[in-house]
Amino acid sequence: MNDRSIRTSASPGRLHAVAELGQQLWLDLSAAALPVADTLNVLVADGIEGIYLDSSPVHSITEVQQACDQLDRLHRASLGQAGLVCLPVDSNKAHDSAALLEAARSLWQNIGRANAMLALPATLAGIAAQEQAIFEGMNIAMTLVYSPGQVRAVRAAHRRGLARRLEASLPVHGIASAVGLQVGALDAAIDTQLARSSAASADTAALRGRAALSVARLAWQEARNDSSFAVFSAFGAAPQRLLWSGTASTAPAPRDVRYVEALIGHGSSCAITPATLDAFRDHGVALPALETGDIQAARAVLTQLAHLGIELESLGASLQQTALLPNRQTLAAAA
Repeated sequence: MNDRSIRTSASPGRLHAVAELGQQLWLDLSAAALPVADTLNVLVADGIEGIYLDSSPVHSITEVQQACDQLDRLHRASLGQAGLVCLPVDSNKAHDSAALLEAARSLWQNIGRANAMLALPATLAGIAAQEQAIFEGMNIAMTLVYSPGQVRAVRAAHRRGLARRLEASLPVHGIASAVGLQVGALDAAIDTQLARSSAASADTAALRGRAALSVARLAWQEARNDSSFAVFSAFGAAPQRLLWSGTASTAPAPRDVRYVEALIGHGSSCAITPATLDAFRDHGVALPALETGDIQAARAVLTQLAHLGIELESLGASLQQTALLPNRQTLAAAA
């Protein structure tokens, strides 16, 4: 995909409506080239507040620096919490915290932009590397997150990094962080298990396509109701944002924007592909869906899944391992 396939809009009202509800839309260019400066300027004016580059192709350092420079004004105006360009650290090092951290330090130094954000895989090693990277003042997004337990582990490491900065009398303001829940992949995996379940029925069919949204809704509610971050906020720290990724849907329009619509919530971010961005501009509806969603219904979905033997934590670990497998195979082939 090239820059010409990324459309801009003369009437971006739907995107601005999302921003007014407190959510950031990040353009997911994991499978696309970075837009040229003029196009990116118009996208920002439309309401795009960040760029997400969480997978191949690998974009050059120069391209990333140029994108950071284009978003710098937004970054400064938001006190460091918007205008971010997120790109991955080599996930072939996913199970080696020291190697991940060294790769992150090198990439952070090479880019040399305050609004760069480095994506680390949420393995045990990646979570440990996150804590140290936050302590060192890097902007970090954690990816390959699929389960409630993984979200909590990432959030806890973020706080440990901030706490260590406070203990060292270092500032905590201006450090951005996100935990990226992979909603599309989680739903696909659970829907496959539901279809194969020996207890398949109308009730199990009704659960299809609802698991990831339920996990996301509960994670957002938990983060929103967590008053313990106040001690960090008092020193100027920003909470770790929930970042919804894998939000493209293969369902027919208008449900091609169902994830984007259902995951609008204050303080979160949503990575959106160019195609889904166009669809949302055309027929998306901006409402505070997470704020008004039925939390009890979300809990009931997870309870039903557990009764069917679908264990989210083991599934999340399996999905993470599967997502990392192509990277390990690529590394082995190159050796």
